Order: sequence, then C-alpha cells, then structure tokens
Amino acid sequence: MPAVVLAVIGIVVFALGYRYYSKFIAERIYRLDPNYTTPAHQFRDGVDFVPTNKWVLWGHHFTSVAGAAPIVGPAVAVYWGWLPAFLWVVLGTVFAAGVHDFGTLVLSVRNKGQSIGTLAERIIGRRAKLLFLFIILILVLMVNAVFAWVISNLFITFPASVLAVFIQIPLAVWIGYAVNKKGRSMLLPSVVALAVMYAAAVLASTIPALQIDLVSYFGGEDAEGVFGLDAVSSAFLIWIVVLMVYVYIASTLPVWKLLQPRDYINSHQLVVGLAILYLGLLFTWPAPEVTAPATREVTDVSWFPLLFITIACGAISGFHGLVSSGTSSKQLNKETDARFVGYFGAVGEGTLALVTILAVTTFFATQDEFLAMYDSFNTANADGLTHFVGGAGQLATGLGLPAGVAETIVAVIVVSFAATTLDTSVRLMRYIISELGQEYKAPVLTKKHVATSVAVGASALLVLLPGDRGFGSGGYLLWPLFGTSNQLLAGISLLLISIWLRRKGRNFLFTFIPMVFLLFMTLWAMVTQIIFEWSWLGDGDAQILLFVLGAVILAFAVWILLEAIALFRKEPPHTEPDSEE
Repeated sequence: MPAVVLAVIGIVVFALGYRYYSKFIAERIYRLDPNYTTPAHQFRDGVDFVPTNKWVLWGHHFTSVAGAAPIVGPAVAVYWGWLPAFLWVVLGTVFAAGVHDFGTLVLSVRNKGQSIGTLAERIIGRRAKLLFLFIILILVLMVNAVFAWVISNLFITFPASVLAVFIQIPLAVWIGYAVNKKGRSMLLPSVVALAVMYAAAVLASTIPALQIDLVSYFGGEDAEGVFGLDAVSSAFLIWIVVLMVYVYIASTLPVWKLLQPRDYINSHQLVVGLAILYLGLLFTWPAPEVTAPATREVTDVSWFPLLFITIACGAISGFHGLVSSGTSSKQLNKETDARFVGYFGAVGEGTLALVTILAVTTFFATQDEFLAMYDSFNTANADGLTHFVGGAGQLATGLGLPAGVAETIVAVIVVSFAATTLDTSVRLMRYIISELGQEYKAPVLTKKHVATSVAVGASALLVLLPGDRGFGSGGYLLWPLFGTSNQLLAGISLLLISIWLRRKGRNFLFTFIPMVFLLFMTLWAMVTQIIFEWSWLGDGDAQILLFVLGAVILAFAVWILLEAIALFRKEPPHTEPDSEE
C-alpha cells in the first residue's frame, strides 16, 4: 500500500476532529468563557504566570509534549503491524488525547492554574493528592533520566547535529529579549533563527571540523577517556553534565527569556519537519510503499493490551496533563485559547506519531527485511528510534536533500523536542517538590533553587546508575514503568475532569468513556507486567526494583480510583454552580 494513502486518511480524520469534535467539546461540554480572567492575568508575576499569545503558547505546549516519546512509541509498536498502531494513533488522538489535554488545561485554568496533582485534593481529597503526586514524581523522574540519555546518545551518533542545537539557545534568548523588552513580533525572528539552525546543520554535515564529536576528540571508540572510562562513556558523561547544567538554568529562568521563544522556534521546526516528511511522501508517489505487514502474529508479547501503553504520547499521555496544568495554564491569555492550545496541540502530536509509523514502515525495502529487523519486541525497543531517523531521512531525500543532511536535520528536530520536554519536565518536578514541601511543612523545599537542585540531582543520579544500555542509561532501569504510569496518570486525570463536569451538571460521558477504556487497558497491562514479568512468578529473573515500584504505583492508583468511585456514587450531580471557581 502507498504510504501517502494512510497519510491522507489520518490527516483528514485529524482535521475533522479538530474542526467539529473539539468545537462541540469547547461549546457544549467545557463551555469556554472569553471573558473569564485566566490565572496568567490574575497572578501575573513575569516568571511563571505570563499572558501569552496563543500561537506562542501553542508552540511551547506542542513542543513540550511532542518530545521523543511520540516517535519512540509508534516506532516500537509497529512490531505488531502497522494497522493497530495506525488506528490507535488516529482514533486515540481525536477521542482521547485531544479531550484529555484540552480538559486538563481548562480544569487548571478554572482552579487558579493549579497542577493536576493539587486538583486531585480539591476534587477527591488530600490523600488522593499525595498518592497522585507520588505517581507524577516517579513519572517525571523517568522522563528526565531517559531523555537525558536519548539526547546524549543522539549527540554521539549524529555529531553534526550538536552545533545547530547549541546555536538555538542564544538565538532564543535574543528573541525573548526583543519580544519582551522591545515589543517586537516573535514570528520573523523565529523563522530567521530556524534558518540559521538549519544552515548550521547543513554546514556541519558537509564540514567535519564543525561537528562536535567528543568520541573522536578522545581518539576513537577504543581510546581511554576520563575517570578510567572509555571514549564513548566519557562522551556520555560530558553530555549529561552539560544537559543537567542547561536544564537547571532553563527551568529557573522566567518563561519569556528562554522557554517561550525556544519552544516557538521548535514549533516552526516541527511544522517544517512534518512538511518535509509529508511532502517527501507526496513527491515520491506512488512510492514509498509500506513494507511492514498490516497485522502480525507474534509469540513473545501480545499487542492487546500492551499496544495502548507502548503508544502513549501520540495517542494519549498523562504527561500532557502535567504540561497543560503545570505550565500552559499559567500562560493562557484567554480561556477560549484553550481549544487551540490543548486540542490542536494533541492533533499536532498525532501527526508526528502518524509520520513516525509511515517512516519506519517504509524504511525497509521488503517485508522480509522488516521482519528480520523487528524479530523480537526487545529488538524493536532497542532500535526503534534509529529506524525512525533512517526512515525519516529517506523520506526527506524525496525533496532532493542529500541523505547525510536529511539525517542531520531529523536528528536536530528530535534533539530539540527532547530537550524541550526535558527542561519542561524539570520545571514540573520543581513545582511538585515545592508542593510536597508545603504539604509536609518543609519550607526549604519551596525555594526555587533548592527544589530545582533536588530535581536535577535526583535525575542525574538515576541517569548515572549502571544500566543495560551502557553508561548513562540508568533511567532505563525504570523505563518499563513509564507506559503504565503515564497512562494511569491520563486515566486519573480524565476521572478528575469527569467528576468536575458531573458536579457542574454537564454531560461527562465524553471524558468518562475514554477514561474507562484507558484504565481498563492500563490496569490489565500493569497487573500482567507486575505478576508475570517482574515477579518471581515470571519465566525470567525477578526484577525487584520494577516489581516494588510497580506494585506501589498500582496500589496508589487503585486507592485513588476507589476513593473517586465512592465519591462518585454518594455525591449527587450538579453540586457546584456553573460559573468560575
């Protein structure tokens, strides 16, 4: 089947979902009020609460949620064939992700910009808040550690991408100053910055002297580096230290200085990247063909229910709710902008997940070649991101770009998104640590730099634990928990939105139905993993850390659900006025 056919079907469904379904949700269910005073105006402080143009905020939100996860998940999930992944990405985006991201943004805006963890206390109770914050803390810690490894690995594998990524930082600071202090438009400077980045990527691809290749600086892979480590491990260590310093600074600066302009540049970068890949599909019509099978029977891992936790970002993701309620709600200028920022942000990520499926499934010349490279689920997990970069680079050559330049540009895009997610995640972790400091009467943890130091320090320690993917891959010790924890978070967030809507006397089925589906699949998958993969009852060796943390997270999630169900049953609907909180 020509890949362009699947691309057209997916894009048409996304467009119809945004045009009609999100409009219905905005007007009939969430009932947005253009005159509502948003927290960005009510608590404006110039650091976290900053009224922001909806296009700029969409750029921040979109690039914060569209990190490496909507690429990695689909690139792994095609192991079961392209059809299940395609259907979940397209339908999950329209009926689950869009409603969830949009809803958590509105719910937070209606409650003073509070995070989804704090909202759990207001809607269910104090105990639910503490349990929820624990799940969130584990989730963002995993994101910080793994994304640091992913970025470091890409810097080592594609050294030509480093210069372009580094150039973006001073350009973003300059744009932030020009916009905030001089009142200039952000559009033209952002486009210029993007052009400079891509020019740097092209030059670095063709001029080896511009490639920041730490491994070669040490003398090659077999050479000795620092602290008795080999050259590759030394390069990992240096990049991780650089990233930790960067995210510390980036997550404590006022959002207008770096976060907003950099994310706005990245939003253009994502649009350009998606355009290159989709146009590459179109211009090579009727090629490329999807060579992966539509469905596939495998014996090691069943797609049902694991598909729904393997593809999290790109269909629905609890991390999106953290971004919506953690940073985006504090920058929303008008409540009616929430539809564009939240729902359309989810649609944007869906288009990225869709093109990932197409890039990977067209990368291989024959079906036999695909089956050979995807011979096991573990292999798919290990090599999925590499297959995407190769496949995306191959699509980009349809526009006449040289293969080396195309792969470098794709690597720059992936690193930029991962870095955006990383420093947003560290900022979110700072918020959570501050909330816990308030809750447990530890005022020192409420201080910005103390909370950030704890967040960065914990992330660095997890990264540096010995992992099975080499030095710096300690985050992968917990990564098998990411999918289930992330989807549990999304399910509980939908539950909070459903309870809020019921109290308002509104139709809550549009959030309740995807919540039931998601929690059923996630709890099933999590119980299966805890009992048959991580415990002593499984075929392999017991994985104590995953078993203990997984069991604790599962117990906390079930506890929250039981409290919510009891509240749902005893509390009559329409207990709050249908007005601002």
